[in-house]
Amino acid sequence: MAQHTTAPTAVPGQFSSKRSVNVAVGALALGLLLASLDQTIVSTALPTIVSDLGGIQHLSWVVTAYLLASTAATPLWGKLGDMYGRKKLFQSVIVIFLIGSALCGIAQNMGELIAFRALQGLGGGGLIVLSMAIVGDIVPPRDRGRYQGVFGAAFGASSVLGPLLGGVFTEQLSWRWVFYINLPIGLIALAVIAAVLHIPVRRTTHRIDYWGMAAVAAAATSLVLMTSLGGTTWPWDSWQITGLAVLGALLIAVFVAIERRAAEPVLPLALFRNRTFALCSMISFIIGFAMFGALTYLPTFLQVVHGYSPTLSGIHMIAMVIGLFIASTGSGQIVARTGHYKIFPVLGTAITTIGLLLLHRLDASTSTWVMSSYLFVFGFGLGLVVQVLILAVQNAVGYENLGAATSGATFFRSIGASFGVSIFGTIFNHLLTDKLSSLRAVAGFNPGRAEADPRAIGQLPAAIRGPVLHAYSTSITTVFLVAAPVACLAFVLAWFLKEQPLRGSVTVPDASETIGTNPVQRSSADEVARGLSVLGTREARRDLYTRITAMAGLDLHPTSSWLLLKLARTGPVDPVELARRATVPSRLIEKAAVEIETRGLAVREGNPLVLTDRGREVAAQLAAARRKVLAELLGDWQPERYAEVAELLNRLSGELCGHDSDRPDRFGHAEFGKPTK
Repeated sequence: MAQHTTAPTAVPGQFSSKRSVNVAVGALALGLLLASLDQTIVSTALPTIVSDLGGIQHLSWVVTAYLLASTAATPLWGKLGDMYGRKKLFQSVIVIFLIGSALCGIAQNMGELIAFRALQGLGGGGLIVLSMAIVGDIVPPRDRGRYQGVFGAAFGASSVLGPLLGGVFTEQLSWRWVFYINLPIGLIALAVIAAVLHIPVRRTTHRIDYWGMAAVAAAATSLVLMTSLGGTTWPWDSWQITGLAVLGALLIAVFVAIERRAAEPVLPLALFRNRTFALCSMISFIIGFAMFGALTYLPTFLQVVHGYSPTLSGIHMIAMVIGLFIASTGSGQIVARTGHYKIFPVLGTAITTIGLLLLHRLDASTSTWVMSSYLFVFGFGLGLVVQVLILAVQNAVGYENLGAATSGATFFRSIGASFGVSIFGTIFNHLLTDKLSSLRAVAGFNPGRAEADPRAIGQLPAAIRGPVLHAYSTSITTVFLVAAPVACLAFVLAWFLKEQPLRGSVTVPDASETIGTNPVQRSSADEVARGLSVLGTREARRDLYTRITAMAGLDLHPTSSWLLLKLARTGPVDPVELARRATVPSRLIEKAAVEIETRGLAVREGNPLVLTDRGREVAAQLAAARRKVLAELLGDWQPERYAEVAELLNRLSGELCGHDSDRPDRFGHAEFGKPTK
């Protein structure tokens, strides 16, 4: 378990003005945008990159190297940030990311580009996890929901803009600008962070599972290498491929042994005893497999087979992202209102399977609107699944495993993405080589040139151009046919999910957990804060105090209940002065003051209001009701069992009334009492 130091902790946002927080969050969102953009921006540039650098057989590794490096590095950056402070570490990962970007831009061959993409991914994983953690350092829980929207917009923008910007830069400038564009944006983020980011000192010591991280990264790399090199560089029955398979299996066994003994394991093995977590992890793996495999090879199909420019291929990809957004947003709203979620993974995996079968039907004569509709269906299916899987996992595990389970589910999607890109690439390369080799008898045709430079296909004689385009078309669309049974397996697994009543604090995950692939590294307390931050909105506070008043059996306006609790905690308050400082509208405070005076719950001593004996009794009833309501939101995550939950709810309860949460109330006790564990 992590041990907290005894240094005084600061309340998030305590030392920062609202303006500086907004500027800092903007810079963090820029960093997040860069990292998430580089997961998708390269796809539309890949055909041009292959034409310049060659090595189409290693095309998938341009994407895979980034995904693997960022996935492996994410837990390390998260814990180092806890131990040594996040500001300097965040600046360091920006520098690493920018160095990787600059080197990718000057790469002279495919090997260099793949290596530099791995370095870029190392920084990208840190950008994602640290930017989210820093928001928790500088923003109070009641305001966190608003800023989560900023980060969701950054992820959403990257999903839409990635393929489009990749096409624009490739066509109008050079594919190298896909990487160079990071430099000015990253330098701006670096300068703003240095100037305005002030993070309170709250360090936590960890026993970092270095060996576990190394073992899982090495195992994933070995198996991805096996799937990407088998049947292309080396035969499947060669000693090299067999060796990689054996090495991957041994490293998985080593990883399991390490995790059993690790004080703070990367992936607690006990989680796999939870059926919901195990099923959601398998489904997440498959969804990552299908999503990123398609994202990588669809632009190649659009540019080579249909002859679209890189920009137009990016525009066509937006249909898939629109489908994903509509489905994820809609399913999230429905789950929030109904509390039922199992139907969405079932429908989503079924529609994803149908989408892959439709993509298999694409050919050189498919019209634009038909192609866009197929892409929309595929994206819609993915959108129904990705959000709900995280929600189901968070709802199924105990509090102590909440943070690890959330990051675990996205970890498997990220690993699935790596395997998907790799396996799609292997199938594509094998089929394309065979089909082009069968055309070798045609006079003047060089299969090697058609593979090495897809742009050269347009210059081929009409007699051979058609068969070559057909070879590319069927090689890519066969990949989707092979992926369909895998997606169908996810459909079968989804039926075995057990639907459980949703805890009130389990809210729809933000885009960082649904669109991005990097594991979201947050502690269990961070996850509860994220879920309960919805109470910080004005509408939620009004609903909360309506419930509290009803539960206490009182005939009072919700604002009057809020004012009574305020007086109970802070003592005499001048309503006029309170109206200047509080977020509650002044007219409501005035009405509440009149009501509690009229009811004999408070009296004036000059301008300030003071509770009467009856007022203190009513406030005590309201405080008990508030404790009960907030505890109900947590389900079985009882605050009396966990010190950090009690601390969080004390703070949040105080913030909802606009006062210092560390101060005992007028009844002589803290809001949630002393935890027993």
